[in-house]
Amino acid sequence: MTSRRRRDRGAGPSKDRWVIPYADFVTLLFAFFTALYAVTSSDPGQLPTVAAAMREAVSGGKGVLTGEQPRKPAEGPASSPPRDLRDAIERELQDDLAAKRLELIEDRRGLVLAIPEAFSFDNGSADLSAQSQALMGRVGKVLLVVPNGVRVEGHTDNTPIRTAQFASNWELSTARATRVVAFFVSSAGIPAARLSAAGYSEFHPRADNRTADGRVRNRRVDVVILNEATEMAEEPAP
Repeated sequence: MTSRRRRDRGAGPSKDRWVIPYADFVTLLFAFFTALYAVTSSDPGQLPTVAAAMREAVSGGKGVLTGEQPRKPAEGPASSPPRDLRDAIERELQDDLAAKRLELIEDRRGLVLAIPEAFSFDNGSADLSAQSQALMGRVGKVLLVVPNGVRVEGHTDNTPIRTAQFASNWELSTARATRVVAFFVSSAGIPAARLSAAGYSEFHPRADNRTADGRVRNRRVDVVILNEATEMAEEPAP
């Protein structure tokens, strides 16, 4: 009787079955971290590529593990606008830049053509004057041959506005940006798909709104020639 109970207990499922999958899991973890260490110690620059491949493989996409190279992450220097693009803008718009009708700035988004309110719109208005249309026409000719996406941004100072046409600076800044986009499409022939408009009201100032000079600098339209990194991160795919 005793020997039969022993045989019955021995024939049942083992309580130690978890050891085998656990050992396999530990082995895989060891191999994984060993591979990461080998990559980073030999060439640290390959780590983003390996990480991207692993993300795509885990999510069901294709990566280096299946023979297809993943898209390389954008890097700081590579995201900067080409020098010849800046040179071309400075050459084509040199008179406007010298006369302070435009200011060319480079930031993390790309190249920015900042146009003061005095050369774009009358105070409190979103209608382009004849002078500003001529200026926007010259800017549009440059943008027409640039393949990058372009975002037009309207900015105001912090002085409240309430008119029959605009109830707030939000509406004024957005209307100005939209008006410039419409002009670029209708008069400069820029494809509408390359353009976008944004209104930031008083909330992206370039100077101190507590001074008169600061408020003058803040009332502007920024024409942003987006670099590749900004387009990939912020703009929807067509």
